[in-house]
Amino acid sequence: MTAEPAPKRIFLWSGPRNISTALMYSFAQRSDCRVVDEPLYGHYLKRSPIKDRHPSADEIMDQLECDGKRAVQNMLQLSGRKVIFFKNMTHHLQGLDLNFLRSGKNILLTRAPREMLSSFHKVIPYPTLKDVGYADQVRLAEHLTTEGIPFRLIEGKTILSNPKEQLKTLCTFLEIPFEEAMLQWKTGGIREDGPWAKHWYHSVHASTGFKPYKAAHEPLPLKLESLCQKCASLYERLIQYQ
Repeated sequence: MTAEPAPKRIFLWSGPRNISTALMYSFAQRSDCRVVDEPLYGHYLKRSPIKDRHPSADEIMDQLECDGKRAVQNMLQLSGRKVIFFKNMTHHLQGLDLNFLRSGKNILLTRAPREMLSSFHKVIPYPTLKDVGYADQVRLAEHLTTEGIPFRLIEGKTILSNPKEQLKTLCTFLEIPFEEAMLQWKTGGIREDGPWAKHWYHSVHASTGFKPYKAAHEPLPLKLESLCQKCASLYERLIQYQ
């Protein structure tokens, strides 16, 4: 009997308050794809000194594998569909051997810091640089470049500006066919949502597709200006990889 070919694994590495969940919902509509929501979150919380600031942290750790090595092993052993899409937060990589990134296609998803922070602080009021992942994304981009591992860096607003054409381009990089079904989904959650969905996914649950990009004009609290400046410096380094 001929062995089933290994699935194509897609690793999305996002910062918070971006369109990572919308992308996960988009890939969940494909006829050939299975999606996995933040499989490294338990590992991250186990190592985090600010675990208690994350909504539903104990519930998350009860449901997810909290040993990072085993979580990665689970990701690499998962099969059953031709394509498997892993939605991840970049800062969840802390302390892990990055060699597994060679086992799939890597996408880095970023967003301008001021827009991200104006949304993020509403759920986690006093974020730190470690919470928002820009430094981790810079390190990841540098690592992938040094190791010669191809990746694609994308800003969320770029996809929102023209979802169909941008998803076509992304699918070409991923070496999978584009499917029209990726552009729409039903309102409400999907069964793959993590237990944190009730805190973070309200906007996506109310949507039926990618919403047109609108620049955020909400003022940032003064307490976050210093953090925003640090993030902006890292963001400028990061977008050089586009």
